[in-house]
Amino acid sequence: MNKETWHELRYKLVGLVGKSNFANWIEPLEFSELQNGTVTFLVPTGFLGDWVQRNFGDKILNLLSSAEKSVKRLQFAVSPTAESSVPESRPRPRREAAPRVADDLDQLGVPLDPNFTFDRFVVGKPNDLAHAAARRVAEGDRADFNPLFFYGGVGVGKTHLMHAIAHELLSRSCRPRVIYLTAERFMYRFIQALRDKRAIDFKQLFRSVDFLMVDDVHFIARKDRTQEEFFHTFNALVEQKKQIILSADCAPGEIKDLDNKIRSRLQSGLVVDVHPTDYEVRLGILQQRTEQLLLQNSGVSLASGVLEFLAHRISSNFRVLEGALLRLFAFASLMGREITLDLAQECLSDTLREASRKITVEDIQRKVSEHYNIRFADLIGPRRFRTVTRPRQMAMYLAKELTSRSLTEIGRRFGGRDHTTVLHSVRRMEKLRGQDSQIAEDLELLRRALES
Repeated sequence: MNKETWHELRYKLVGLVGKSNFANWIEPLEFSELQNGTVTFLVPTGFLGDWVQRNFGDKILNLLSSAEKSVKRLQFAVSPTAESSVPESRPRPRREAAPRVADDLDQLGVPLDPNFTFDRFVVGKPNDLAHAAARRVAEGDRADFNPLFFYGGVGVGKTHLMHAIAHELLSRSCRPRVIYLTAERFMYRFIQALRDKRAIDFKQLFRSVDFLMVDDVHFIARKDRTQEEFFHTFNALVEQKKQIILSADCAPGEIKDLDNKIRSRLQSGLVVDVHPTDYEVRLGILQQRTEQLLLQNSGVSLASGVLEFLAHRISSNFRVLEGALLRLFAFASLMGREITLDLAQECLSDTLREASRKITVEDIQRKVSEHYNIRFADLIGPRRFRTVTRPRQMAMYLAKELTSRSLTEIGRRFGGRDHTTVLHSVRRMEKLRGQDSQIAEDLELLRRALES
């Protein structure tokens, strides 16, 4: 096998992975050698190689082995000529792939995860508003919420909802022009277009879409030129009544170093806080994922109580939860054992230890917000109403008691407050818990909920 053989064979993958995936992930692969049954491809970044191996490795291997029986495995190595300026966290597209209005819309975005659909999104109290808003936007008939802005911590379902909206829209017969990408990729494509003198094409392409979806929009903070282009693109689409869906790790008003006019625009639509999952949602996610894994691992059996145990003990986020479940199934399959509580504790001892000791300031803030039925943004914001200040003091006290964060760091997490404010809150709660039985009871309830 040689480069010419690979060049001829690879186009068979277009029908298997689609034009967009082929252009973004397959075409950058450069055949290097076949040695001892291993085919080596050179890739621009390690991220690209990992993605291809994980998502398309089996298809490529089947294709190559059908043409050359000696091919047994694939490996990817970063090309020594890869440009050091390319961010390692994202694949480097082909140099000639600067935006072309006619045919580059699919190439510009990030491939959608086929598992991130509405059918596979488990709805519960923490995310029911976000889910309902996503469903409404996915109907595609009118831009009621523009922009629709999701925010929340890692692994709470923001990206899942955005992919689900895109899948729903693209399944329609009218097939609207939809682009989903990260803010980092938006910035990279913009810089690339400037470098290749294709800025006009870039502007026309982005402003020709019906639905623009940008993940991790907080990434553009401090990047003045990218913010300016994003602002103009935003305005152009809103004026055309095109839908914009965005996500970030915090609310628009809390993104530091973001241009005020962009912050104002982001706050002009529907801003939805996607809360961390509760026990019922975590259990639902585990049950849904387990059904798939049992079908894939027919020889593995699952004892009762295991999923409930995992849903109770691992509460940080969905990614950690799913990773633990996958690890458990892999261990049981390789070792030929039933998945029991003992096996779960043995196999996941490190994850369980980490889950049991790591309570974050954000966990405390969200739990206090839910307990007192106040907005997260109000809890950490400047408002001084009694209905907000007392829960805020309680959250600061719990942050001091249950985390290793300094007073200065805690104050920073509460809207940039001074450490003396935190110290005052801690002392106030220490005094009140001995005088007010209701406060003492609330503190104990919150502590148990956080440590469970």
